[in-house]
Amino acid sequence: MKDESQVKITLPDGSERFYPKGVTALEIALSISEGLARNVIAAKVNNEVWDPTRQITEDSLVKLLTWNDEDGKATFWHSSAHLLAEALEALYPGIKFGTGPSIEKGFYYDVDLGGQTISQEDFPKIEAKMLELARQKNEYIRKPISKAEAIDYFTQKGDEYKLELIDGLEDGSITLYEQGSFTDLCRGPHIPNTGFIKAAKLTNIAGAYWRNKQENKMLTRIYGITFPKQKELEEYVTLMEEAKKRDHRRLGKELELFAFSEKVGQGLPLWLPKGAMLRERLQAFLSKAQSRAGYVPVITPHIGSKDLYVTSGHWDKYGKDSFQPIKTPNLDEEYMLKPMNCPHHCEIYKTSPRSYKDLPLRFSEFGTVYRYEQSGELHGLTRVRGFTQDDAHIFCRPDQVKEEFIRVIDLVLYVFKSLGFNDYSAQISLRDPNNKEKYIGKDEDWEKAESAIIEAAAERGLSTVTELGEAAFYGPKLDFMVRDALGRKWQLGTIQVDYQLPQRFQLEYTGSDNQKHRPVMIHRAPFGSMERFTAILIENTAGQFPLWLSPDQIAILPISEKFADYAEEVFFQLQDHDIRGFVDHRDEKIGRKIRDAEVTKVPFMLIVGEKEAAEGKLSVRRKGEGDLGSMTIEEFAAFFKKEASIA
Repeated sequence: MKDESQVKITLPDGSERFYPKGVTALEIALSISEGLARNVIAAKVNNEVWDPTRQITEDSLVKLLTWNDEDGKATFWHSSAHLLAEALEALYPGIKFGTGPSIEKGFYYDVDLGGQTISQEDFPKIEAKMLELARQKNEYIRKPISKAEAIDYFTQKGDEYKLELIDGLEDGSITLYEQGSFTDLCRGPHIPNTGFIKAAKLTNIAGAYWRNKQENKMLTRIYGITFPKQKELEEYVTLMEEAKKRDHRRLGKELELFAFSEKVGQGLPLWLPKGAMLRERLQAFLSKAQSRAGYVPVITPHIGSKDLYVTSGHWDKYGKDSFQPIKTPNLDEEYMLKPMNCPHHCEIYKTSPRSYKDLPLRFSEFGTVYRYEQSGELHGLTRVRGFTQDDAHIFCRPDQVKEEFIRVIDLVLYVFKSLGFNDYSAQISLRDPNNKEKYIGKDEDWEKAESAIIEAAAERGLSTVTELGEAAFYGPKLDFMVRDALGRKWQLGTIQVDYQLPQRFQLEYTGSDNQKHRPVMIHRAPFGSMERFTAILIENTAGQFPLWLSPDQIAILPISEKFADYAEEVFFQLQDHDIRGFVDHRDEKIGRKIRDAEVTKVPFMLIVGEKEAAEGKLSVRRKGEGDLGSMTIEEFAAFFKKEASIA
């Protein structure tokens, strides 16, 4: 039994320990083992990440975080952003600071250099200064401060960016953090001291509008990454070199898949013939799987009336951040480029009376949508302004939600398996119970939706993590995270349960009791978007796509012009077997033709010369394997069909 001077600490394994009030996570770790205490860099206290040195004064669920935890890495990198700021302030007097968060891999800090300049040539001296300061092992000290005191401090310092941030904060919720001679406005958390940072590398420099608003000043954004061991930095650098080789922007150009044009507009990809073939194959693959699963296709316009998005709630939630108006001669009409498909699908549902016997209804659409992303955030196919979602919306009865959700999970896993994404996990994204005003709808509907997702994921044995506050504004969701060949994590595929849009659009069905009832809506997109999925697929495969998906599956290589007619005959016969490719008629030696086909990642090279033409055969080579011997056209077609089957 605990007394009033103690707190009960519950650890993730369910074990309970009692400590004096004011105990810290580091002290808890030390009571378990010295080795653990040396590695703890943060703690999760009642699902909130804290400094490991912050006092715990009430009964709490505590998870000790190390470098091996995602939240531990985020804390480490956020602390490293402060170390970067301290180094910059020492090297560039008068510099002013915006914000410096952790990101998925590392951190950045937005700074106003006040007329000074920084280039990548300056990175080594900044890195050296960071490590010099890190070796001082200065503690990150948390200091609660009143709003007036915070305003006074940054007014004296002359940092208007921090003053603007303070203006939006509530008195009583403001903290400063100090390390060494540097003080920053920050809510934390941070690692115990700078000494944990043993290796640092600045990775990029770019421009960024203050608070992401184009009307604001352009600041300098400096990216970096740090590690607790030099060896890990070296491994990271090696990984990044491999990532450059796999960069979808480079491979997309080399393999002639897609392009961008300034005249067309930033963030609006142009799919070249080979890229279009790849995309069409992906779409046909998913369309076939969806048809087997009971989906029916629909098509909706690229624009919609503003009233549509007011009804859905998207206009109030996202406003001008997501919507691009279309000018019309009639000023009474307001149309927007479509940023999402779901409101249109609700209107399709309403085109006919629905009975409980009609449900579930599964509408699918490869719908192109448009969102105005900041130009500095555009990145190849992964961040664009026009993209096509493999969207679908399922309208079902409340008693069908869990079964339908499980069916969608099965579809997503089939897609992943077929395309070689075998390392994945799932994130259950729920409401933040302490900030319910961010969301629309009744508590009871949210509770039913969240329960359905949790139960469905458990029944399918998914490895899941739960994140509070990550739900969509209208409902909870299940997001799938996949690891690619380089170990990077990507969010692919999402499933969302929605009680709110059917309510807002007054959707109904007649139940078995002959009364009107409200359906439940499930949103889902296994790919997420065709553009982003293609980019990730290119990088995961390094452009060596599964055989069934390759734009050019064969290259027919005549040894000389004398065998061009036979090569064309082979090409047309293989087309009848749905085998795609081309004949290389160039006046080049066969060795050059083979090398060029290898470079462009064509899976099979079919060499035809005098012997092959006389015998009606092909000399078959496979990329990466070499000569497979001689085959007739029919033998090769049968072999190819077996090799190209989808998992």
